[in-house]
Amino acid sequence: MEVTQVNTGISHSDIRGFQKGIMSEEKFTAIFETYYSRVYKYICYRINNHFDAEEICSHVFEVVISKYSSYSPEKSNFEVWLFAIARNAVVDYFRSQKKRVTFSLDSIMDMILPRSSPEEIVIIDDSNEILYKALAKLSDKERNIIGMKYAAGLKNAEIADLLGVSGSNIGVVLFRCIKKLQLELEKGGFQYEK
Repeated sequence: MEVTQVNTGISHSDIRGFQKGIMSEEKFTAIFETYYSRVYKYICYRINNHFDAEEICSHVFEVVISKYSSYSPEKSNFEVWLFAIARNAVVDYFRSQKKRVTFSLDSIMDMILPRSSPEEIVIIDDSNEILYKALAKLSDKERNIIGMKYAAGLKNAEIADLLGVSGSNIGVVLFRCIKKLQLELEKGGFQYEK
C-alpha cells in the first residue's frame, strides 16, 4: 500500500479565522473541498457501505459547522480534530448497528481502480478476497489505524494524536500489521509481482 502526503491548502491562520465569527460559505467550501474525499474514503473503508458513508460524511461536516468554534489550534491541528469527529461518527454508526460488521475494501477499490476487462476483474476479485481474509485477522484497532494511514492519508503523528498514544507506537503497530498481512497473504496464496 502506498501513501501520498496531501497538501491541504488550508493554513492555521485560515482555521483560526473561523473562530472569529460565523463561518462563511467560502471558508466552509474550502474545508469541504479539501477534506471531503479523504473523510469519505476513511469512512467507506471502515464501514463498507457507500450510502451510509455518504450520510456519515455529511454528518461529520455538519458537526464541523456547528462545533468549529470549539476547535483550538493549540490542542491539535485541524486535520486531527476533523478526523476525530469522523472516527467518533464511525464509532456511533457501529454502536447503532448493534452487531459486528465485517470489513472490506470493495468501496475504495471501486473508487480507485478504473473499469477493467472481465479477466482483470476475476484476478482482482481473487486477490481482494485473499486481502479481505488477511485483514479480518487484524483487530478493530489495527484496521482502524490502517484505515487512518492508508485510506485517510494521515501521518503517524496525527493518528497518534487521535488515539492518544505516541507516534512511535503507531509506527510499531503499522509495521506489525503490515507483517501480519504479508504472512496472511502468503498463506492465502497471494503472489507478489516481480
